[in-house]
Amino acid sequence: MKRINIKIGAIAASCLMALVISCDDYLEVLPTGQLGQVQLTTTAGLDASLIAVYSQVNGRNLRMASPSNWVWGSIRGGDANKGTDPGDFNTINPIERFETEATNVNPAENWRGLYEGVARANNVLRLMMDRAPDVTEADVVRISAETRFLRGHFYFQLKRNFNNTPYVDETVDYKAGIEEVSNNQDLWPLIEADFKYAAENLPATQREVGRVNEWAAKTYLAKVYLYQNKFTEAKALFDDIIANGVTSNGKKYDLVPYYEDVFRGANDNHEESIWAYQSAAGTGSVNNANPEFDLNFPYNTLPGNCCGFFAPSFTFVNSFRTNANGLPLLDDSYNDPGNRVKNDMNIATADPFTPDTGNLDPRVDHTVGRRGLPYLDWEDHQGSIWIRKQDWAGPYSPKKYVYTRDEQSGFLDNSSWTPGYTGINITILRFADVLLMAAEAEVELGNLEVARGYVNRVRERAMNSKLKREDGSMAANYVIELYSAPWTDAETARKAVRFERKLELGMEGHRFYDLVRWNTIQEEMDRYFALEGVLLPAQMGGAQFTDKHKLLPIPQGQIDLVGPDILIQNPGF
Repeated sequence: MKRINIKIGAIAASCLMALVISCDDYLEVLPTGQLGQVQLTTTAGLDASLIAVYSQVNGRNLRMASPSNWVWGSIRGGDANKGTDPGDFNTINPIERFETEATNVNPAENWRGLYEGVARANNVLRLMMDRAPDVTEADVVRISAETRFLRGHFYFQLKRNFNNTPYVDETVDYKAGIEEVSNNQDLWPLIEADFKYAAENLPATQREVGRVNEWAAKTYLAKVYLYQNKFTEAKALFDDIIANGVTSNGKKYDLVPYYEDVFRGANDNHEESIWAYQSAAGTGSVNNANPEFDLNFPYNTLPGNCCGFFAPSFTFVNSFRTNANGLPLLDDSYNDPGNRVKNDMNIATADPFTPDTGNLDPRVDHTVGRRGLPYLDWEDHQGSIWIRKQDWAGPYSPKKYVYTRDEQSGFLDNSSWTPGYTGINITILRFADVLLMAAEAEVELGNLEVARGYVNRVRERAMNSKLKREDGSMAANYVIELYSAPWTDAETARKAVRFERKLELGMEGHRFYDLVRWNTIQEEMDRYFALEGVLLPAQMGGAQFTDKHKLLPIPQGQIDLVGPDILIQNPGF
């Protein structure tokens, strides 16, 4: 939590409103509560403006621009459905069914939030053109590198969601308007350039935890390479990161020993955290807390007491079934009737229920709340009374980034309408993701045994993380093992790496983007809707994926501003 020690609230707004008043100096009077350009071009002013860029990473009041991508990456990827009931936040309903239109408010919110981040980054770079005498060349490099990293992040999110969007940098004259900036330019080289600059100019460690460092930039650049199938370039960076990378506060990158601790506030900025959005509770402003999942806690109970969104799907939970050898069902048979995980669908809380006794990967119970099993340190999950509308959402609750009973005192901000705002960081880049991205690159380059080693490193940590009850007994029948046989077939290795990403990174916003870049989205969604449409007919019945929904539509309101010949709509919308 709480690392970058400059207050965000007032600065974030004022940094974007610097005034240049064309009067004699003695007539210049700054408006109350606002900063002028002469103040913002000092070292302190530039740092304050940079903090405003960091603050926009979580989208601020634009929930659909947040880095967790719980709607765009997880719900669209089949990890979860919207949950709750049909009427609450009903503009998500068509998104999960792949019926999104260009007039839907949620893509527009994503667009606005990400471009607000771009605008704040460009503002910092523009202010430095007229920097004050106290700003050294070292300051210019430092601030530029952090700013360009953040701008690269915002454009990467835009690229994944909308493909090419208008590219605006600090050289654009806003006074002249940007109506002539089209979306006919490939964003990848421009995103690469920002991350390359950051990787070459950021320090290995930082003066404040939460600021991006050299290794975060290398990680993001490697990820950008992977998205373009530049496997050789990605591998070189991943090799360096795995061997030499350190966190901003100097810890060597590694996996935390216990999987659940990745998501605990008391363990923020751990050795697995390469870059995380910094959150703080109890600062006097709820804007410093993390509003990311305030809707997504179990319904009608603590923690949260609202609102039952982001319900893990049947297909996702079934994916954690393991065979007698403790390995996942790579033949995609996890949704077959004999392999499905037993659940309490349509069983009232007052009626008896015995949880599944079959073989399971233990990560399921650090990711998903299931009836009859411990829900963090609160109590056993109570089933249907914790689900707002079970025949709409299904029987499961999310677990990652939900605060524990012990975290109420130091990590819960109670100054808003719900106790769901927390001081728990949201990890955007983590080391397990690096290991699995590196494994993916190694498979594509023919180094199958290196890939197996990376996957087994992730699985070995999962083996240490078997959920136990208070009496020390296992909460479920956890059977998980390493891949012991050498990998000799590229297709089998590819399948294993991709499946491991599903298990390890589930509910963290990755799945949809992975399926699209692998070009497996159609078959995966067909499999997903074949089951979810039957078990949740009111919500998912008749839904299907079509190719145009690999991208979001360009918001119609943006096209209306400049015209369809300048801002070109994505195909099919």
